[in-house]
Amino acid sequence: MSKNALITGSSRGIGAACALKFAQEGYRVALCGRTLSPAAEKSLEKVKKHSPNSFFLPYDVRCSAETEKAAVKALEQMENIDALVLCAGVSWQGLFQYTEETVFDKIMDTNVKGAYLTAKAILPSMIAQKSGNIVFVSSMWGETGASLEVVYSASKAALIGMTKALAKEVAPSGIRVNCVSPGVIDTDMTLALSKETTKLLEAETPLGRIGKASEVAETVYFLVSERSSFITGQNIGVNGGFVI
Repeated sequence: MSKNALITGSSRGIGAACALKFAQEGYRVALCGRTLSPAAEKSLEKVKKHSPNSFFLPYDVRCSAETEKAAVKALEQMENIDALVLCAGVSWQGLFQYTEETVFDKIMDTNVKGAYLTAKAILPSMIAQKSGNIVFVSSMWGETGASLEVVYSASKAALIGMTKALAKEVAPSGIRVNCVSPGVIDTDMTLALSKETTKLLEAETPLGRIGKASEVAETVYFLVSERSSFITGQNIGVNGGFVI
């Protein structure tokens, strides 16, 4: 019997790579994003080549009402969700003293509240079936902090803490909760960086290159597979040695 996965932020980047990886492994995937944008359509098209019954589920992760409705719809279509991958996130660069409250709210509402709301909505079904895997997508900046990305770093650090605490809470129900913290990965977020900054980050990475979204997806899939059956509450760095 095929398994089911719900992946937020799957229109592009790491989320899209995760959706494709899970589809290739035989999962039916609910790809989630705010709207069925051209990028989301492209991601869905790639996924459906491997998993024809996969579908796109539009909702705003920051909104509790939309999230609850989306969870109900996903469970109606898939009956159960075996894997929940929380990729939705936004970033912003600038001096902390000039960070507007609206920017703070947008980052925290998307990165932290968004993950909380979706996990909270899906978790009861996993508890009922006494199984499931949840993977939060953090960042190496959540481990070390990044100058000019204070709020983003704080939001990603919160996900690591959420992972550890939730893993303890739901382990008796047969649910594992883990986290991945990517380094510098070739996604739309890194496209916003200057060439000079990108080259500097490459030089600071021991493996000497930028990572691929597919490499993060491989780690995420490992964490929901039976190959990691005794791993929970862990934060796995996928950063080319940037954080050691």
